[in-house]
Amino acid sequence: MKNILFILVFAVSLLLMSCEDFLDTTNYTKKDTSNYPETVTDAEQMITGIYSNLSYASAAPHTSYFYAAELASDDRFGGGGENDKLMQSLDLLMNNGSNMVEEFWKVRYTGIFRANMALETLDNCEGYESEDQRNQMKGEAYFMRAFFYHEMASFYGEVPLIVTTEAVNLPKAPAEEIYAQIASDLKNAIEIMPSKIYSSISAGHATKWSAEALMARVFLFYTGFYGKDALPLVGEDGTISGSVSKSEVVSWLEDCISNSGHELVGDFRNLWSYTNRYTVEDYDFTKGQGLEWVENDNGVNPETMFAIKFSNFPDWGTTIGYSNQYALHFGLRGGQPLENTFPFGQGWGAGPVSPVIWNKWVQAEPTDTIRREGSIINLPVELPGYAKGGWADFIQETDYWQKKYSPVSAKDEDGGVVSSYSVLMYGTEDNFQLDNTQDIVLIRYADVLLMHSELTETATNMNLVRERAGLEDKPYSMENIQNERRWELAFEGVRWNDIRRWGIASTVLENQIGQKVYTKGNDDVNKGFGGGYAARYNETKGFFPIPESQISLSDGVLEQNAGWGTPAAEYTGWK
Repeated sequence: MKNILFILVFAVSLLLMSCEDFLDTTNYTKKDTSNYPETVTDAEQMITGIYSNLSYASAAPHTSYFYAAELASDDRFGGGGENDKLMQSLDLLMNNGSNMVEEFWKVRYTGIFRANMALETLDNCEGYESEDQRNQMKGEAYFMRAFFYHEMASFYGEVPLIVTTEAVNLPKAPAEEIYAQIASDLKNAIEIMPSKIYSSISAGHATKWSAEALMARVFLFYTGFYGKDALPLVGEDGTISGSVSKSEVVSWLEDCISNSGHELVGDFRNLWSYTNRYTVEDYDFTKGQGLEWVENDNGVNPETMFAIKFSNFPDWGTTIGYSNQYALHFGLRGGQPLENTFPFGQGWGAGPVSPVIWNKWVQAEPTDTIRREGSIINLPVELPGYAKGGWADFIQETDYWQKKYSPVSAKDEDGGVVSSYSVLMYGTEDNFQLDNTQDIVLIRYADVLLMHSELTETATNMNLVRERAGLEDKPYSMENIQNERRWELAFEGVRWNDIRRWGIASTVLENQIGQKVYTKGNDDVNKGFGGGYAARYNETKGFFPIPESQISLSDGVLEQNAGWGTPAAEYTGWK
């Protein structure tokens, strides 16, 4: 149910509430390390508290790794209005203010602390139904800590490596140590989590299979970006000892493919919310084709391996992160009538799609219309009523927009358009800032198949993904797997690390310069700042700045990343 996440997170918030009982020295109401956790219920609440970190980061999506990875990649620009300098800064690899991505830093370290607490105390709880139940919870804590550190290491590069609840002021850890911890956590998760079909585990929770998939993603990035042939591990004495080899990663992926129960959805378009039952037959692109969104009425997507789950209970007084704020930011800008953009709702205009991906896609795979048109809106063709310019302030606007994580509207019984299908499906309030409820899928089964093909240099699983799109088989080659990942996984947060690990980032980023854009509705071309996209990437290696406030709080123990902290790195506006 869409309200499960809210209820569980609310339960965790109660842990912070207490009252004093002056008649008894035993505190029956306050949860602290002397009496928490003790029971399985406590353990469940601790695990839920770790997952709630995903919602807190979603409340400020523009500071998150997923958001930055999308805008920084070569498939999207920054966009937004004239005053939305952070959006443009993320695209241009430029700085905007002293702490432009601090919120994510703070939120993720809160999540890491919660995972550390769970790993230190879950064995103290009594009443587990089985060893499998205990191991599932510990495995989830290991997975989440690895997931958080992988995002931090992808976003900021070398960061303090904190694996206990002790208050410490640590310098940046070397990349080798960070990735050794990530790999060790994932290996622990894989080895202790039960080998149960994914559908037997509560939706939204990590599984053995998602740990195997994340291990492959981490392995590909670390070995590619840092030029290594294996992932390091942490030994029993806390030093680096041993490694994870390519063959081990392949075997885990094959275990996932054979035993997880995950499978490809029959039609690519059924993965995305524009095929929801309130919209599908009113949308020319989807009507009359028997399409049905896999998440209709809380349905389970067999392709989802790990996702940020959202609910219909967001509130300005609790956290707006219970709703999909990414979709709000990634929505079409302008506040124009919903009829003009149906079935896509409105938002803040972050991430206009670069013409490069559309043109390259048409050139390389002219018959791949299901995925190309299922992923990208060709605005002049598909939405001729759309008016350019936003609120007369739109920057880096293009003729293309992504569909996967855009707000999706629907028509009510009277033919009127509501801002989101969730208004009709879940009774959500018709408020475009709070009514987006579709999941953000962070790991998808198609990615498992493509990673397996890349690691084994074989075409079988790559062609399974192609066949789903109605395309003929192709032989394995690096060019083919790079294209397949770009087309299949477009706008899902993976392209940024892909181009970095393949060593092509500076070249493909520079190709964005000179592309057709619109500035405040007028013809323009995209441009680079600070010497251009390639220069900024080469200076920073794609890592974003450590928040200056965190450097100050560390009393100088933390040092700023290369390429940041100088006037030349400052973005002052689109000029």
